[in-house]
Amino acid sequence: QVQLVESGGGLVQPGGSLRLSCAASGSISSLNAMGWYRQIPGKQRELVASATSDGDKNYADSVKGRFTISKDNAKNTVFLQMDSLKPEDTAVYYCYFYHTWYQKNFWGQGTQVTVSS
Repeated sequence: QVQLVESGGGLVQPGGSLRLSCAASGSISSLNAMGWYRQIPGKQRELVASATSDGDKNYADSVKGRFTISKDNAKNTVFLQMDSLKPEDTAVYYCYFYHTWYQKNFWGQGTQVTVSS
């Protein structure tokens, strides 16, 4: 199994920045793709950013140019740098890693991001 621990959420003013972290532990040798989703109450979970083990990255149109996904392979950690935050970015953010042996995603516990003045 894989355990993911997220950190970095909080309250920020519009235009501000936050950096989310997601550290993986456990059976991590077969982790492949990774990324971040977010969920607003009453709405479907939305894919925000994803990255493959080869380094390919994709972003939702709503965050392109503002959010950056990156990873530290040595620390088995994926990051989401969020700049120029807007009130509509307010959501619970969930990280995931895809495990090729289990053939499923493992999820973080979620972290609240609130953008408000």
